[in-house]
Amino acid sequence: MQRLELGATKLTVSNMALGTWGLSGDGYGEVSEAVQDKVIERARLLGITTFETADVYGNGSMERRLGEKVGSDPKCVIVTKVGTDRDNEPARKCFKPQFLRERIDACAERLGRTPDVVLLHNPSHSTVERDDACRTMRELAASGAFKAWGVSAGSAEVGREAIAHGAQVLELAYNAFLSEDLTELEEDIRMENVGVLARSVLAHGLLAGHWSFNREFPDEDHRSERWTPTDLRRRVNQLEALRSLVGGDVLTMRAVALRFVLATEQVTSAVLGPRNIVQLDQLVREAGRTDTYLTAMQLTKLNNRLRDVGVLR
Repeated sequence: MQRLELGATKLTVSNMALGTWGLSGDGYGEVSEAVQDKVIERARLLGITTFETADVYGNGSMERRLGEKVGSDPKCVIVTKVGTDRDNEPARKCFKPQFLRERIDACAERLGRTPDVVLLHNPSHSTVERDDACRTMRELAASGAFKAWGVSAGSAEVGREAIAHGAQVLELAYNAFLSEDLTELEEDIRMENVGVLARSVLAHGLLAGHWSFNREFPDEDHRSERWTPTDLRRRVNQLEALRSLVGGDVLTMRAVALRFVLATEQVTSAVLGPRNIVQLDQLVREAGRTDTYLTAMQLTKLNNRLRDVGVLR
């Protein structure tokens, strides 16, 4: 596990982070507390020191579990996200200053420590542009409520606006099939020395390469509404681009997908989303033990194949 500086925050993070949305049960179905604990403990044993969560994951339960399991370790960096009002029915986004202050206080209470990084959780472009939420985050950071702040952004447009308003960290969806936002923001990230967390590195499991054309998901699994049958068939066909790199120490398409993210210079930490220790062990093992995750020749070959199958223009 490499240790990297998270942009200009003065925080050091592992280049693979444990994401906890899948563990919370919110996205894919229930996960027992015993399994949650085992995954967190295994992540620490494997050298992961960075943990990504949100105040709404498991209705706050994931923050409590992280607080219990890693909160006392000063080497562990905890990244959490705020900005979703689940007291409202249906849940809605809320980035009002008082709401943010209350929710961040609640995060610290559940974690049993000051959060290291707090991100605005998928705000709109207009929310970031107005600056009320960003100004509140700047003020809270200056007061010591957390060490660094940023935005979990749903688009390059939001990410660029966040950087313009002082965000020190960006979290972006980034994988071999979804690379445009980070590519568009490369110069902004470099100029302002912004730390980048890459989420959805396996595209919710698609890039592991195990799905058939007619894969179905249970109702409680968010993927049941993510793709139409036509979209899913097209995406499964496009996986041939990843298959072209399997060989040598790159054992699977899952390895290709993860190494693609880890080989990207702008990415500080890849957020993994395992739901059990078997999945976690597979990911860390297949990432390999080198800082050259994919060679320049392999990356060129992959990008050419992604163009061939219509993923890249």
